[in-house]
Amino acid sequence: MSLRAALFDAALEVAPQEPWPRIRVDEETWIRATFGLHAGDVTLLALWGEPGLVHMGLIEEETGEILVLSLDCPDGHFPSVGITHAPALRLERTVREMVGLVPDGCPDERPWLDHARWGISHPLGAEEPAAAEGAPYVFLPSEGPPMHQIPVGPVHAGIIEPGHFRFTANGETVVRLEERLGWVHKGIERAMIGADLERAAEIAARISGDATVAWSLAFARAVEAATGVEAPPRAARLRALMAEMERIADHLGDVGAVCNDAAFSLMLSQCGQLRERVLRAAGAAFGHRLMMDRVVPGGVAVDLLDPRPIAEAVAAIRAVFPRLVQLYDVTASLQNRTVGTGRLDAALARRWGAGGHVGRASGRRFDARRLPGYAPYDGLRFDVPVRDEGDVDARVWIRILEIGESLGLIEQILAGLPAGPIRVAVPSSGRATAEGTSLVESFRGDVFVWLRLDGEGRVARAHFRDASVFQWPLIEAAIALNIVADFPLINKSFNCSYSGHDL
Repeated sequence: MSLRAALFDAALEVAPQEPWPRIRVDEETWIRATFGLHAGDVTLLALWGEPGLVHMGLIEEETGEILVLSLDCPDGHFPSVGITHAPALRLERTVREMVGLVPDGCPDERPWLDHARWGISHPLGAEEPAAAEGAPYVFLPSEGPPMHQIPVGPVHAGIIEPGHFRFTANGETVVRLEERLGWVHKGIERAMIGADLERAAEIAARISGDATVAWSLAFARAVEAATGVEAPPRAARLRALMAEMERIADHLGDVGAVCNDAAFSLMLSQCGQLRERVLRAAGAAFGHRLMMDRVVPGGVAVDLLDPRPIAEAVAAIRAVFPRLVQLYDVTASLQNRTVGTGRLDAALARRWGAGGHVGRASGRRFDARRLPGYAPYDGLRFDVPVRDEGDVDARVWIRILEIGESLGLIEQILAGLPAGPIRVAVPSSGRATAEGTSLVESFRGDVFVWLRLDGEGRVARAHFRDASVFQWPLIEAAIALNIVADFPLINKSFNCSYSGHDL
């Protein structure tokens, strides 16, 4: 019997959640799940809380089966997951400061997103006034031969999001990197409470702007699961069309940016021109360059205005991009910087559930479009490229190969786009409560949404988990024993989202 099946058999109650079950468990079963995570029997999808209740999402990667566990916390405490499974540590720190639930045994009691600037504590729980000035954040110490610290950020050169990085180095060799994030916390989950579906969809679309289609799709699918609605076939294909265009645009930007950080700006310029072709095609086809607010609960907000710009952009990429790939592969100065740099161990990628190009460059063959899967990808042909080297070069190559797969997907979608409606109505009222979950593949990896709707079709509670949540800690591992000057290159090869992480 699988661990998921054993946990389900121990359920005290099954909640009204679709399409995957949520079960209420006792403390013993919660701890059993924690040990299952430690043993690698299941992978952690998410960990979040609400007043008096903590939730944990798990997935069996071989089958794509998902299960959400919920534990009552009448005394405001729950057994720590992070004490045996490190990927849960930052999530537990967030639960403690956002909701006020205490993970007993958690080895890290420092705050995470709360920088003591809000003037309140526990904004998703029993909100209380708090001092607007807290104690200084304590970074972890390092011991050994003479070392020095290099603080970087949160304000950086260029137009990028804020994050603080504290390097401990011996000469130029990085001994430890520790991140301090949370600078772009926007209160997404609090803003969701009480929002109607139209407003909530707009908020979800702005969780991370470079993945606005993926986040809109994840939110829409969670709403549709909760309300028993299915988007029309034409809408499902248009959603995939937009998602693959977003993937290509972001991957092109990243390939160019990685090369630019290795002092090869020609690739940045050429990839930037191709990316601009995709954005212009999106604007012509859907009325918005980023396709923001185009995917909505029940389908899509606009029909395909004109497929020709998309087809022309695909043709331009097929004509030019292979030559750029060859240039990348034969340029010795680029290969010297990317090959062997910032290696991420396959076991770490698997343990952290790293998705997207980060996980696939280190041998983890997980793609939410395949497992658990969703329409219309079950009717489309595509491969999931995987590399084993785990270095910057491998992460670049995953992007290169995924661009090719996405081009093929776009061609299939345009060739087989069915006629029919593009949107169906979503009921504004129904059961007293209805819950939905979704797992959608963004260009970074899988994004997870859980939400509960009240009887009036408004959001009662919601939780969002970006792929970056499990990728950010792995940068700390990948940079170890590399030189300080390679950090921008390694960081860009991951390209984690600050906004999607900080919420």
